[in-house]
Amino acid sequence: MGRASAAVHRIRDKAMGSDPGMTRLQSAVSAAVAMTTGLAVEYVFARLTGATPQATLVAVLLGAITAMMGSMALTGGGAWLKVRTAALFPVAMGLGMALGIAVAPHTDLMLGVFVVVMFTAVFVRRFGIPFFFYGFMVWMGYFFAAFLHATLQGLPAMLLAVVIASAWVLVLCLTVLRGHPGRTLHRTRRAFGARARAVVRLCATLLADGPSEQLARRIHAAQARLAESALMVEAWSAEVTVLPGGVSAAAIRRTTMDAQLAIDLLVTACAQLGAEPEPAGRAAGVLGLFARHDYAAAGQAAQTLLARAGTSPVRLVAVAVTDYLEVVRRADRDGLADTGEFEPAVTIAMGALPGSAAAAGDVAPRGRAWNPLRRLDFTTRQAVQVAVAGGLAIVLGRLLSEQRYYWAVIAAFVAFTGTATRSEVFLKSVNRVAGTLVGLGAGIGLAHLTAGHPGAVVAVIIGSMFCGFYLQRLSYAYMIFFVTIMVSQLYSVLNEFSPGLLVLRLEETAIGAAIGVGVGLVLTPLSTRDTVRTTERALARTLGELLNAAADRFEGHADAADLDAKVRVLDNDLRQLRLVAAPLVAAVPWGGGSRTTRHRLTLAATLVQHTHRLVAVLRRGRANDRSLAGPARALADVATAVAEPGETDPATLLGLAETALTQHCSPADEPVLVELIHLRRLLHEIATGDEPGLLAEPAAPCVTEIRGHVHGATGSPLSGATLTLVDAHGHQTARATSATDGAFTLQAPRAGSYVLITAADRHGPSASTVLAHRGRGVVQDIWLTARRQCHRRDVRLR
Repeated sequence: MGRASAAVHRIRDKAMGSDPGMTRLQSAVSAAVAMTTGLAVEYVFARLTGATPQATLVAVLLGAITAMMGSMALTGGGAWLKVRTAALFPVAMGLGMALGIAVAPHTDLMLGVFVVVMFTAVFVRRFGIPFFFYGFMVWMGYFFAAFLHATLQGLPAMLLAVVIASAWVLVLCLTVLRGHPGRTLHRTRRAFGARARAVVRLCATLLADGPSEQLARRIHAAQARLAESALMVEAWSAEVTVLPGGVSAAAIRRTTMDAQLAIDLLVTACAQLGAEPEPAGRAAGVLGLFARHDYAAAGQAAQTLLARAGTSPVRLVAVAVTDYLEVVRRADRDGLADTGEFEPAVTIAMGALPGSAAAAGDVAPRGRAWNPLRRLDFTTRQAVQVAVAGGLAIVLGRLLSEQRYYWAVIAAFVAFTGTATRSEVFLKSVNRVAGTLVGLGAGIGLAHLTAGHPGAVVAVIIGSMFCGFYLQRLSYAYMIFFVTIMVSQLYSVLNEFSPGLLVLRLEETAIGAAIGVGVGLVLTPLSTRDTVRTTERALARTLGELLNAAADRFEGHADAADLDAKVRVLDNDLRQLRLVAAPLVAAVPWGGGSRTTRHRLTLAATLVQHTHRLVAVLRRGRANDRSLAGPARALADVATAVAEPGETDPATLLGLAETALTQHCSPADEPVLVELIHLRRLLHEIATGDEPGLLAEPAAPCVTEIRGHVHGATGSPLSGATLTLVDAHGHQTARATSATDGAFTLQAPRAGSYVLITAADRHGPSASTVLAHRGRGVVQDIWLTARRQCHRRDVRLR
């Protein structure tokens, strides 16, 4: 029974955790329902009014497309905003159709205006998300009118079809498909809990099976998904005007942050416990209860473990579980927390977190200085790219087919939709061709199976629409695969289906995709690596602001900035960095050095991880030492210098930060100090590019001996000094005391980068970076300086 219950919880958590707030499922269902019912409404209306078969087909297609686009455009906002947005759907479609009808008799003029319409459809995106859909509707209206050779007499019927579809999708979005931000927020918070349990489940596996490189990657990926869920909670909290039960958005942020920090602490503790079988087994039992959502039993087991753990690292596991469960218990009392001003770190865009364009908007494109296109903003440049690509697709597509060249135009147009950099354009174009190629065989097979069975045809079309919309965020190729199947069914209904027609579609798509890639590479290309560097600098800038806020806390300033808000901005910066760097990690042809990109992503993720730990220490009341304000501000200056290259040399500031860290008045093992030392080491590597690859530890241990001598302020050997070796994850891996001649020996369990902290009576502590290599010993001599006199004030926690 217990195993069955565990399996049920695992399946439920996986379903919830795979899609925070279930927004992907909601959008897929909404689009499929709107498109299907819109098609049915248009068909019934056409039959009732006695429309011809061709007019019925045009009305059905216009209605289905308008309903599909409308379901996505009307996802957010209140009822009045939805009414205003939907009221402009017929205006946009009508404008495109009227323009298409006016130029349809003149082929060359029609094609030239088509290029202008493509430019306009992209250019208007600058005015907000609704104009993204308006632009597409103008483009689609022109496409229908021009390529169907519509007449002025047929314009009223086409407009009526759009009006009916707009009204229908508005009714749907105000009733059965009405989004409820409060409910979505509730589901998103539940998804956060499911992803937290997924991390715990992996940690339990780590304790049971032992550490491995593959499992470590899975845990890090699960933590990234948990951070994404936290950002979704952050964004949806701002969408709800009145939160239920008097709960404040700031309070929700606080509890979500507390829960995430508890999970981070748990991961750290489990990584440290992986090599200790006996305590690891006891901790794994607690995590098993946690992962099965049996919080009551997990809490009791954690309390028992906490009472027996002593100073063992297993104590951290019990503390982390206890902290998380305390957050869960007070989740219903969020309204009692601080209800100050709330500004979200990220906002919702069409039901999801913003894409790469949000990070790439301020990046300068590649090109000659004299090129006037380089001075245009992001949206205008992309509009020019679309116009050029569309014009080339028309020319080359017509060489292959005078009737079906619009497939090439569509492929070139869509290549610049939802993409920002040249690498993203390349990957989207490749996915479109791949999806069309694979969908070709499936479409031909299903078309033969469903021929003569209208019910089966409708079922396949509806199923393809749902699967395409649901899977598009996983890969654009999935969406095109199902679109190809749907197109095959439509042509079968129209009695125009043939394998040769689908092959022609593939050929035209390949032409348009190739043109899109070529234009993205040649015409003011936006480099992915430039975008990655810009996003890295934004992350460093946020880190600098956070460290300055931490320094204000150390100094006791009452008006110190909200650290929770800064951490959320930092998390979003890391998410954007992963997003824009994804094409390079996928190894596009010109990306080169994807290994370097992975390493820098690891550095950024580790930097954020240690920042989380720093904030967690401060939240536990350890910010009681004014002398730590100096090191924090010195590191903030380093981070700012990394964010603004050329103004100040980071190397000079790194030296000042090291001096500040070694001349403080806190104990050498002060948790805040340890995290600041790690942040300095990571900033040094990010700024200088030194120590490549040392953060990636091998799966198997490789003991390295670190030896040397400790010297006092006079230069003579110093005995009795305490030396502590801390790895890149903040774990204490070795400890020793210097002998009478100052000699010491430490064992580093793995190759990698470590911080060696040395402390002795009447001497200031020392912190230095040690690089342990496989099969090679390390000699590290330490010179301590005389301790400076410090004047402390009594700081009491309130």
